[in-house]
Amino acid sequence: MNRANVARPILWNYHLSTCSWRVRIALSLKAIDYEYRAVDLLSKKGGDQFSTQFTKLNPKQEVPILLIDNNLFTQSIPIIEYLDDTRTSGTKLLSSDPVKRAKSKIIAELINSGIQPYQNANVIKKINVQMGKVKRIEWLNFYLNKGLKALEANLKNTKGRYCVGDEISIADLCLVPQVYAAKRYKIDVTKYPLINSVNLELEILPSFIKAHPDNQPDSLKNNN
Repeated sequence: MNRANVARPILWNYHLSTCSWRVRIALSLKAIDYEYRAVDLLSKKGGDQFSTQFTKLNPKQEVPILLIDNNLFTQSIPIIEYLDDTRTSGTKLLSSDPVKRAKSKIIAELINSGIQPYQNANVIKKINVQMGKVKRIEWLNFYLNKGLKALEANLKNTKGRYCVGDEISIADLCLVPQVYAAKRYKIDVTKYPLINSVNLELEILPSFIKAHPDNQPDSLKNNN
């Protein structure tokens, strides 16, 4: 395919969405220019993701969605894998070494499946309504710390400069947004020295800074 003749990719996302953030990092690391389309998950209308137009794009009513190469993709992990499979330029996100590849995907899925769903906007809304703020705090403290403890244990066997050795991988794209989210929910990440160490190495890199929520068009900081 001659990608020079293909329309500019479009990313539907929300600046604070950790799943969206992963994809923004990947796009930056791959040096892919794209159109940013903000989806306000917390709008006064109840969330733009529930609109008829957005639901046609993703019946699950979630971000991110990426339109690229005339294909529409949902779910951050498959999106990142697609970008790595189809773009040879930029940073390689999935190692050609099967062991490193598997270990990086284990960490990515631990975060993607074992931590992030407990802080999902839809889950938090439901807890707020049914159980109230106190129970929400208890819920987040229990499940986020449980996941972070498992992540810390995994890193004992894989950590180098980054999550798996000294090369950036899909695991790192998941870790930085998750640490940020944990801090937002008042989790003390200094209790997890390996996680904290990797995060400090990653968050100063240009692509991670570029993808940070504060640097997105729909960030409240940019709108004040």
